[in-house]
Amino acid sequence: MGLVRLGPRSRGWAVGGIIGLAMLYVIGVFAFGGAGWVIAPFDGSEDERETTVEPAEFSRTTYEEFADLCEAVRNAEGTIEALREERESASTVRATQIDQSITALKATRIESVNDYNSKAAREEPAPFRDQDLPYRLDATAKHTTCAH
Repeated sequence: MGLVRLGPRSRGWAVGGIIGLAMLYVIGVFAFGGAGWVIAPFDGSEDERETTVEPAEFSRTTYEEFADLCEAVRNAEGTIEALREERESASTVRATQIDQSITALKATRIESVNDYNSKAAREEPAPFRDQDLPYRLDATAKHTTCAH
């Protein structure tokens, strides 16, 4: 007879467990801010927008990314200048190698400038306003300045 009543008891525990998990979920939603969206129409704050403040870590990371891109452009320019100086006294074979290297470095420089400018066009201007980074880099300029 004890075996016959085992089935309904286990179903009762299963139903109770499901209800318990549902209640735990609802409590979790309210505990972690989900209730704000539920009760907003009742307390008159549905028109308020959530504003997020840009964390300092994001701002610093963004600045470092643009500073690194600008430095990549300057490094390419410095290497091109050093190769041009070396070319003046180089042999014919070495001059050909230097010309190829300069061509590759010019392409890399232009790619870095374009990358900087395309990211700058998408980003909020805060990293540029707060720091000394230029808003855009000029691909035709001989020398790039990474600070105003």
